[in-house]
Amino acid sequence: MAKQRSLFWNLIIVLTVIVCFMAFLMHYKNWTKIEDDQFKILSGFYYKKLKYSEMDSVLWVDKIPPMERLNGFSAFEKEKGIFREFKDSLTNEKVNVYVDNFSNRKIKIVYKDSAKLYLNYKDSLETIRLFDVLKSKVQPAD
Repeated sequence: MAKQRSLFWNLIIVLTVIVCFMAFLMHYKNWTKIEDDQFKILSGFYYKKLKYSEMDSVLWVDKIPPMERLNGFSAFEKEKGIFREFKDSLTNEKVNVYVDNFSNRKIKIVYKDSAKLYLNYKDSLETIRLFDVLKSKVQPAD
């Protein structure tokens, strides 16, 4: 009986470690996929699909504005989650933030007229490459 109980708790401990490791891997970096008609971002529990036709602008920003965190986390150089710009009578939009390196420049994507997303990678060169690809896919407004 004691042997079975010990086996059960060992199995629970191993499963807990595996789940924690998987959660760490999911949040470790921004996993992105560039397709012909859309851009996908997976960062931990956060997943976003953006169609290029819905993107209004792709810009560089040095800092993200102060916002209220609805859910997510900040740890070391990372900031991820769903935020809301400080409430006023006009805006109540949620802002997605997927920042892997807080000290580097961020890509600001405005889509669906007023929704915003901030994104960068730990590697600034990779962020520059992504910016160039996204900028080329967004059609300039005439």
